[in-house]
Amino acid sequence: MYLIDISIKSSDLSEAEQAKQLDAHRAWFAKYFQQGNFLLLGPYLDKARAGVIIAQADSREQLEQILAEDIYYPDLADYQIREFKAAMVAENIQQFQGA
Repeated sequence: MYLIDISIKSSDLSEAEQAKQLDAHRAWFAKYFQQGNFLLLGPYLDKARAGVIIAQADSREQLEQILAEDIYYPDLADYQIREFKAAMVAENIQQFQGA
């Protein structure tokens, strides 16, 4: 499993162009959520234009291919990726959705 921290960099684009990019980014993460690669994701509440994804992939190479499809990749955002093993998972994790 992977913990992915994404921070979108500042942009000189118009608000309309930035909104288009964000829509494409949302479509990208929705695709991989529906496919089961992204297990949990959301924006940070204490940092603008940033968020976290908990993902699973067969390999780091597969994850890199997924990330390469994001409109912000590689130069319009910073991606910090950490591999980890989930030792414990709360059965009630869904109750925190939208909290």
